[in-house]
Amino acid sequence: MKAVGAATASNEAREVLLAAHAQVRTPGRNRARGLRAAGLAIILLGVGAALLPAGKSISSDLVGGLLVAAGLIETVAGSLRSEARRYAVAAGVVTTLAGLLFILNPTTHFFPNVTPVIGWLLIRSLILALATRLTENSVRMWTIISAGVDLLLGLLLMAGLSIATIVISVFGPTEPLVASFAWFLAVSFVANGLLLLEVSSCEREQASA
Repeated sequence: MKAVGAATASNEAREVLLAAHAQVRTPGRNRARGLRAAGLAIILLGVGAALLPAGKSISSDLVGGLLVAAGLIETVAGSLRSEARRYAVAAGVVTTLAGLLFILNPTTHFFPNVTPVIGWLLIRSLILALATRLTENSVRMWTIISAGVDLLLGLLLMAGLSIATIVISVFGPTEPLVASFAWFLAVSFVANGLLLLEVSSCEREQASA
């Protein structure tokens, strides 16, 4: 009887452990799905930024809307991450604040829009660089790539600012100049979206383990 009781207790304990493991795996899979959806959404925003009409200027509200949307998505995605969560959320908050700055301080001129974007790119690159300390393997690699892309874009935009000032003062905000500004947003969005897709893949693997 004792042996039967022990076997029954052992089976019940095993069932409890399996049920608990299944409950742990389900949230992990849900996080992976959420991160994947966020990555794809931000990539689509990047495509939208690349397709912005290359006129003489880009609406501050339009740029701000893209940044706010990307920032909110990134903030939610950051809250789903199991590692470097605070840094991921901080990066999303910075993007959202940059977007609000555009919306609350609208301008019809091209030049004033450049400086906030430079600040946004450089601050984001710093936050992502700090996040690499809490990431591993492929996620760390993609975090470094995303941070490097933002840093490079910020430096290029900063270096081009003096040239842009001359061009704008002589010719006004030319269409190629405005189009290149939109591409800076697009590249940053796409790099961030790819990072989230990699994080989603790793979360899914951990949930399946």
